[in-house]
Amino acid sequence: MRVFVAGATGVIGQYLVPALVAAGHEVTGTTRSTAKAAVLQAAGATPVIADGLDRPAVLDAVKAAQPDVIVHQMTALASMRSFRNFDKEFAVTNDLRVKGTDYLLQAAREAGTRRFIAQSFTGWNNARTGGPVKTEQDPLDPDPVPATRQSMAAIRHVEETVPSALPEGLVLRYGPFYGHGSSENMLDVVRKRQMPVIGGGTGIWSFCEITDAAAATAAAVTRGAPGIYNIVDDDPAPVREWLPYLAECLGAKAPMRAPAWLGRLLAGQLVVSLMTRARGSVNEKAKRELGWAPQYASWRDGFPDWVKTAGQGHAG
Repeated sequence: MRVFVAGATGVIGQYLVPALVAAGHEVTGTTRSTAKAAVLQAAGATPVIADGLDRPAVLDAVKAAQPDVIVHQMTALASMRSFRNFDKEFAVTNDLRVKGTDYLLQAAREAGTRRFIAQSFTGWNNARTGGPVKTEQDPLDPDPVPATRQSMAAIRHVEETVPSALPEGLVLRYGPFYGHGSSENMLDVVRKRQMPVIGGGTGIWSFCEITDAAAATAAAVTRGAPGIYNIVDDDPAPVREWLPYLAECLGAKAPMRAPAWLGRLLAGQLVVSLMTRARGSVNEKAKRELGWAPQYASWRDGFPDWVKTAGQGHAG
């Protein structure tokens, strides 16, 4: 099949493009960087230099490629500097999730593309009430932390628009990433004991190792009905379990502990919510309909490999 990957040199793209090429697909990938275009070409894809917020460039690129499938992986995520300014840090990514999605959907309609796969997220945006884990049928948080409201609106736009815009619109909600080439800044923070367990550490996280995310995306190119899919591992866990374990894997001292009031003062409301009230997600639908299962069924297996590759200087 002809597959157009928008944002092909991002965290997922670095694994997705080679997987698609290996599967025999004809891949066109976009990047904003000349240097990264060479990387795409070396991986066996046809590179296109285009900005996802440049509507004419997006329309022209898709028209030239005439893809059977479009995969929207465009983000602009660098290392988070402050969770207090979450929406500000995600401003460009939010534009890509709204305008960028709309441009790609228009391009898909004009090119006759039927299948469209878009990136979303599951974690802080889950409703912070009810049971510890959520399915795709459960509502997103109706009252998100103020610092995340613009980001929530952008996620809602993707999830409400894509499944109904084309005959085969799929949205993949990835859990928090870890692994080779992803989230190394988190390792530094944990190593330096700058990430305490806040409150009781009762917030539930559902992780997604980066190569597992890419494998699920590759599976969605040919499988799965329209709709939303949680792409997470099998082991939702509270912060009080996974954070000390990550520190142990790093050979670091156990994380410090802080009461919620101090966490709110030092780090802001969102961090306290993530540490104490977050809800995880389940992956049964993705397993059933995409024929996918995570290689790293648990962060307990994945964290040691992540730390090992980062320690060898292979990540980044």
